[in-house]
Amino acid sequence: MQSPSGVELAGTVGLLLAVPAVALLGNSGRRHTGAARRAHLILALGGAVATAAALAGALSAMLSDAPPPRLHLGSAVAIGAAIGILALLVGTAMLPGAAESPGAAVRHLLDGLVIAAAIWFVGWALLAEPTHLLGDATPMACPSLLIPTGLLVISLGLTVVLALHAHRPRLTTVRVATGVTLVAAATVALAGGICQGRDQWQLSGSLLLPAGLSLIAHAVKAADQPVEVVGDLSERGTAYAVVPMVAMVGALGFHLAQGGSFGLYAFLGVSVEGFALVGRQYLALGDVRRYTLRLRQSEAHFRELAHTDPLTGLANRRGLQRALRACECPDEPLVLVGIDLDGFKTVNDMRGHDVGDAVLAEVGERLRRNLLDGDVAARLGGDEFAVLMHGTADEAMLTAHRLLAVLGEPYEVDGGSVFLSASLGVADTGELIRDADLALRYAKQRGKNRVERYQARYDELLRRRGTLESELRHAIDRDQLRLVFQPVVALPSMRPVGAEALLRWHHPTLGAVRPDEFIPVAEESGLINRIGSWVLAQAVAQLADWLAKGHDVWVSVNLSPKELHAADYAGQVADVLAEHGVPPQRLVLEVTEHAVATDLEELVSRLAALRATGVRVALDDFGAGYSSLGQLRTLPVDILKIDHALVAEPESRTGTAAPLVDVVVRLGHRLGLEVLAEGIGTPAQRTAVEEAGCRLGQGSLFGWGVPAEHLEAQLHSLRTGIRPAPIPRNDPPKGATARSQVVTLGPGMKQLRAVLPTDPAFGALVGDQNVGSVDSPSEMGQP
Repeated sequence: MQSPSGVELAGTVGLLLAVPAVALLGNSGRRHTGAARRAHLILALGGAVATAAALAGALSAMLSDAPPPRLHLGSAVAIGAAIGILALLVGTAMLPGAAESPGAAVRHLLDGLVIAAAIWFVGWALLAEPTHLLGDATPMACPSLLIPTGLLVISLGLTVVLALHAHRPRLTTVRVATGVTLVAAATVALAGGICQGRDQWQLSGSLLLPAGLSLIAHAVKAADQPVEVVGDLSERGTAYAVVPMVAMVGALGFHLAQGGSFGLYAFLGVSVEGFALVGRQYLALGDVRRYTLRLRQSEAHFRELAHTDPLTGLANRRGLQRALRACECPDEPLVLVGIDLDGFKTVNDMRGHDVGDAVLAEVGERLRRNLLDGDVAARLGGDEFAVLMHGTADEAMLTAHRLLAVLGEPYEVDGGSVFLSASLGVADTGELIRDADLALRYAKQRGKNRVERYQARYDELLRRRGTLESELRHAIDRDQLRLVFQPVVALPSMRPVGAEALLRWHHPTLGAVRPDEFIPVAEESGLINRIGSWVLAQAVAQLADWLAKGHDVWVSVNLSPKELHAADYAGQVADVLAEHGVPPQRLVLEVTEHAVATDLEELVSRLAALRATGVRVALDDFGAGYSSLGQLRTLPVDILKIDHALVAEPESRTGTAAPLVDVVVRLGHRLGLEVLAEGIGTPAQRTAVEEAGCRLGQGSLFGWGVPAEHLEAQLHSLRTGIRPAPIPRNDPPKGATARSQVVTLGPGMKQLRAVLPTDPAFGALVGDQNVGSVDSPSEMGQP
């Protein structure tokens, strides 16, 4: 056994430096998870195998006495190192950021093989006879070097491919691939040096191997960081194949020009190139097919999303229109049912949008459960739904009534039950969506919780409604509005003590427009506040004129709920009264009993603010069925106006006419309220009201609504002289607003009693101000 040379010892020491790098790779693999862990462990395995093969070969060469060429030892080193390099290549392709899928990693390897085959072929053309570029240094005596040499060119090709096509950031991945290339080059140098006895080659390989593994170990620390996936960039160009093919053709031409021949190695290089290209394109074609399929599925999915409501899963407006176009068949009748939830906004306001969304989702589920196959349910937006059905209008009406009952059932949500009703409109001809919506609007206008079928006259009514809204905007400026006054009389004397201001509209072309027709238009269009302010100002001005002329009367003005909820409405009333110098007690503001069905707490607060100004508040249409006795005790009102339906009630089984009037009068008096019976049209009704103890009456028996000058003439004719101002029953404190007195209802129960103009204390009271506006529903139909 010969003594090792210094070069061999230096090479062995250099190889030992690769061991820490392998250990660092293994530790990195243990610290990571997922794809990064697998890639790091494979890299560590490949580095360990390559290092072990190199160390074993170097030690064997130092201890061996066999002269070069050492074919078996060089081949063993080459094969062992080749296994390690192959593992390094696989680990590199699996690194996060190298490829977005295993298929893409295989394509990268094939791309590297394409470049490697070209380099192999060019190298063969330059190194083989007759070119023989390296001369005697050509390692022809070691055919086993072909394996690590092939892996070297493959790793070099993979490095080029990753530099061109890896995801960003690419530097980390390219550094790993470069390290693998250095390891492959070191293996070729080691195997060649051992085989041919070239110490310089062996030393170079011993230094390149730890350098390559150290580069890999430091690069993989950042190889699992997030990358920007931008698709498989290798599919975007063909330079990776065109350039190698050009190089191969050029090298082959040069080789043949030098007198060479197309031998086995050339055939192998060309074959590998061709099969690598075909395999790579086959994989790419499969990816293209899968991508096309996913694209079609995504397109169909998003097209469906564009026609689907995300909350309920029903069709949206586009989906409904698509279904209408698909069903346009003259032989197949179609019916559209429009649906709108009544009072749904209150659910959102009081319970929150999460509860509202849960209710809407349940509505969609109920519609699905109650439709036949082929019917289409859609959510058009907000709380508006629609159902497209196949069938006749009569069948649709039956289905609509069934849906009305189903949608009216309680909705069980977090925090309790939600109770809603629905309004439905049915259309079977013409423009289904428009006609169903029009029928739906009339269902809501006629009381909600009902089904309406479209009728042709709805178009005329819609056009008239649009005309009324347009003309009503200019009615005040064009002096088309006027007030009439219906007297309120004291019973039994029938002497006028007050008047109710009623609004009338006479249009030059439309003629006399009924209040029950234009008042809803004013409320929906937002004109009611402006019209109400005009009515209040005119009524108070007329009242001031009558008071100035010595007439002892008061005036009542109807108040819209929309006006009542306006900002600082009480302040507006006070300003109008102060402007005309009218005592607040002379103004009565009437709020309909229908308003009690809204937010009672808010209503009480607004009415209390009005009463604080000194004006009186009357509850109109009492007995229409909206308010309860508990609410009556809570509401801050002074007067009960008995609904005309109770006054006109026929005789009961006991023979008593209008029996409920007596009950209401007694109730009002027990609560300290004045009671006014409206709608008295016959002497018998007047007698029944008087016998019940009601002290105030109003109706056609005492006069219809007339212009102010007519009522003033009536007041003047009834006057027998100037009446002295009433003396108050109890002198109020100086400057105080005495407008009511406390009466005792029972132990621990007290109630404010209204003091009206008929009371002795009325004339001495000093008060504040208030406001009103339009006709009450009971009076709108009166001329």
